[in-house]
Amino acid sequence: MDFMNYDIFTKDQWRNFYQGASVPLTQASLKQIKAFNDRISLQDVQDIYIPLIHYLGLLIHNFDGWQDTKANFLRQESRHVPFIIGIAGSVAVGKSTTARLLKVLMNHFFGGQRIELITTDGFLYSTAELKKRGLLARKGFPESYDMKALIKFLNDVKSGKPLMEVPVYSHKIYDIVPNEVQEIERPDVLIVEGINTLQLPHTEQIYVSDFTDFSIYVDARPKLIEEWYLERFRALLKLAADDPENYYHSYSKIPEEKAVEAAKNTWLTVDLPNLEDYILPTRNRANMIIHKEAQHIVDQVMLRKS
Repeated sequence: MDFMNYDIFTKDQWRNFYQGASVPLTQASLKQIKAFNDRISLQDVQDIYIPLIHYLGLLIHNFDGWQDTKANFLRQESRHVPFIIGIAGSVAVGKSTTARLLKVLMNHFFGGQRIELITTDGFLYSTAELKKRGLLARKGFPESYDMKALIKFLNDVKSGKPLMEVPVYSHKIYDIVPNEVQEIERPDVLIVEGINTLQLPHTEQIYVSDFTDFSIYVDARPKLIEEWYLERFRALLKLAADDPENYYHSYSKIPEEKAVEAAKNTWLTVDLPNLEDYILPTRNRANMIIHKEAQHIVDQVMLRKS
């Protein structure tokens, strides 16, 4: 990819932009934030995410001021408009950890503001519906999401609807949880995490990113992501061994080598094509790209020039 439209910063350059706060976390609390089998260090939080939080604070301050200026120009009553942050990237690249970490840090540094987080996994069609539509083998691809419902939800957020409900997805059962919802109530900042936050919906002409005010793409080389994907799968096998209700339980009952081979096949036939054909091409729509190397260590931050 040509990064012509991005300013590219090394970790050392990025961390020097803001050093006015220390990490309000311990290693133990950081362990609770990070997604399953992901890795992140307190040093990366200090070097990458503390400056990012300060940068987002500046954006949100300017965003709120612009809403008042615009309302005044249009002779409308000023109203509070939520600031939406989109976080995209491949499966297993660490999007969830980035999203959770931003929420925790924003809650700490943006006192009095209501910070909410959702994942677009909640808008996947249920397994039963995917089977009905003949899309089970395409789970995770654009057409496997109820994009109409996701876009309506984001429109409701921007419109100031007081209370909204989001379906809940469970990675344990690998499906939408029946009769369970996440309530979202008047957020000041909404973080939306998912592989499709920068994609053009399969059946709509409106981008999810049309509703986001700042977007982050978590990036790494596909070969590295494959390693992390398989590492996570092995860890999931151990977790599911004594839990018959876990989706991965059946895999834990066959030789590990055979189970890992099945996971690798899923990566090669489903997740990698989805990354190459639908996720990676959206990278240059992001306002920021956080690039990782081995051990999930961030080595570069790229910020869109315009």
